[in-house]
Amino acid sequence: MGAVRPGWHYPRLVAHRGGGVLAPENTLAGMRVARQYGYRAVEFDVMLSSDHVPVLVHDEVFGRTLGGSGSVPLTSFQNLRRMDAGSWFSARYAGETVPALADVLSWLQQNDIWANVEIKPARGFEAVTGSIVGGMVQQYYPSWPSGARATRAPLLSSFSVEALAAARSVAPNIPRALLVTRVPSNWQAWLEKLECVALHCDHRYLEAAMVQRIVEAGYGLMCYTVNRVRRAQQLFAQGVHAVCTDRLDLFSEMSCTKTSPD
Repeated sequence: MGAVRPGWHYPRLVAHRGGGVLAPENTLAGMRVARQYGYRAVEFDVMLSSDHVPVLVHDEVFGRTLGGSGSVPLTSFQNLRRMDAGSWFSARYAGETVPALADVLSWLQQNDIWANVEIKPARGFEAVTGSIVGGMVQQYYPSWPSGARATRAPLLSSFSVEALAAARSVAPNIPRALLVTRVPSNWQAWLEKLECVALHCDHRYLEAAMVQRIVEAGYGLMCYTVNRVRRAQQLFAQGVHAVCTDRLDLFSEMSCTKTSPD
């Protein structure tokens, strides 16, 4: 990465897993709810099916949002598509399908919604997931330049260093962010190595002094999962650029389109 880093030029409020607690996670229905609440940015998780189709899902093993037994990496896309991804949340969403990443990227472009695409590989599939997801995002956003003004392209993030490195190899101009729980002492070395534009971390373990160091180094900083408005205000006052939230209803009165200053 060059001497000038792009910082954060994306929305300040991001809907966690699409619809937060208001709709089934990682579904197009959830993203429609986010849009109805005025959100211009969503975050969601992407994993590969057994036939290497990138789909939106958080848990590798069935049982929470997808019923029955089994796992995503051992199930074909066709069979995943037949599963009910909405009735666990409420009867209203019964029959909601597992979305393919391709369908979601098309929807994002049609509705002018920005996305944080979290690459969430199943165990043992880190590199291939990063490569396929990065390549597909690059395919849908082929002309976006790297640098400070690549604001329309999604931001690729992951806890997996291997997945991010693979994504960088196939989609070098799609911006990246490293996901961590606690900010490690060598955070800047990792961001430089992976050529990331941002760091995403759990707000519960973030101190104001660390916020200052990250921001002064020129990186974007987003915190998850912030569900109290007062806490979000504290983080913004400290210099955090964006928060990812489940409580779309509580944050709807805050500006969902305002971006942080350079």
